[in-house]
Amino acid sequence: MVSESADFKPDNGIGEKTRGKGEAFGDRVRRAVIWRSGSQILAQIITWTSTLFVIRLLDPADYGLFAMTQVILSFLAFLNGWGFASALVQSDSVDPFRIRQAFGLLLLLNAMLAAIQFFGAPLAAAYYGQPIVADLLRVQALIFLATPFIALPEVMMSRALDFRRQAFVNLLAALAGASTALGCALAGFGVWTLVYAPIAMFWTRAIGLTLVARLLVWPSFDFRGCGQIIGFGSAILFTQLFWLVQSQADIFIAGRRFEPHALGLYAEALFLAQIFMGKFVPPLNEVAFPAYSRIKTDRAAVRWNFLKTVRLLTLVAAPFYCGLAVVAAPMVETLFGIKWIGMVPYIQIIALALILMTVQILFSPVNSALGKPWVSTLASMGGAIIFPTAFLIGAQWGLIGMARAWLIAAPLLLLLTARLSGPLIGVSLGDVARAMLPGLAPALLMAVGVALASEALAPFTLAAPVRLALLVALGVLLYGGLLWLFAREALVEVQRVVLRKPAPESR
Repeated sequence: MVSESADFKPDNGIGEKTRGKGEAFGDRVRRAVIWRSGSQILAQIITWTSTLFVIRLLDPADYGLFAMTQVILSFLAFLNGWGFASALVQSDSVDPFRIRQAFGLLLLLNAMLAAIQFFGAPLAAAYYGQPIVADLLRVQALIFLATPFIALPEVMMSRALDFRRQAFVNLLAALAGASTALGCALAGFGVWTLVYAPIAMFWTRAIGLTLVARLLVWPSFDFRGCGQIIGFGSAILFTQLFWLVQSQADIFIAGRRFEPHALGLYAEALFLAQIFMGKFVPPLNEVAFPAYSRIKTDRAAVRWNFLKTVRLLTLVAAPFYCGLAVVAAPMVETLFGIKWIGMVPYIQIIALALILMTVQILFSPVNSALGKPWVSTLASMGGAIIFPTAFLIGAQWGLIGMARAWLIAAPLLLLLTARLSGPLIGVSLGDVARAMLPGLAPALLMAVGVALASEALAPFTLAAPVRLALLVALGVLLYGGLLWLFAREALVEVQRVVLRKPAPESR
């Protein structure tokens, strides 16, 4: 979310001609955000419509088994070479030979990963004590074979801020995955439903992106002179490794200690709580990375845009997470059914921690765009220590203890990341806190009000959908009113972005 009004200001000493170029670039960024985020939202609507039907047909144990496989898949996927391809985005110029080198590297790495997962699947099954995990992992190896045909076209179109064609392919892939999931669930495929749907989605994206990008190149396995790709990609690779240790540690630890049904409840609660951070923020970061790369020489513009992104995103994320925490019970009963009600305590706890995690992940694309991905690597290294330690301690009190561990680990990781990245971007902890405040304070007050209203409604035997509708409506009114009273400038800023009005001339 990089604003055109921040890219080129009078204090940059740039003339009207350059200003015009800045405005044109800003329009491209805005269109990129609209296409990437808009398509992501629509794709999620398609996916979640399917999920709401599928989740009622499957059992929590199916999701528990699937979560076990995702730990293995994710740990191998960090080596899939996406970071090497991303180096093409950050580079000032790219020649055809570099593209062929990147393609060859992607093909080699992913073929190797598919083989490792296929032949190593029995070891994972033995660790979890679930023989079916081996069969699930062997079939999921097909995902790696699709990755090169997704990564290269995607990063090349991202470099050009061309997200429109990607959007159409992603929507088609969402439809393919959703229809596959529905068909398999209705046919009684059980846990295999969760395996076949992603495969259908990945291969639809692979074929579609390759065609629309018209990037039909022959791979090169001559890797001489690709030091920049390897160096930049390695920093991102290690960042992803540490991030995976951090993000998958709870399932890895819990998978051996708890039975699939209980793990399935925790895993789906985590997935639901992370839906905003995991599904809607990454597309913004995908746009932010090439956009920050274009203005990386103007550090004042980078700083201004980063704080604006934090401010605007918190205005959306904070009420979402706070609202999710207080309406979790009627929402789960309404959308998923009473058999999933055990998710509620986990959602209520984890959702509050994810407000801070959402801000934390905004630092990474800025660091990478400024040519310092190792800063994010250090932060991820810290997360890889903080989160597993917290989960190991929390596991002594069961899965609820692991959920509570998020409330300790998330603030610590945000503090560490801000301290490491702040000097590079030119922001302090106080700057980040002030940027978050206009959205966070009203959201917390709104949550208190909705929680009190929920208690007041308790004596009445209202159906879960009615209760949910009343509480959500109250939350929207409360949050909107509080913003109007205490953070009106934030509303004006949102209006300015939506209506494309120019920002004030001073930073």
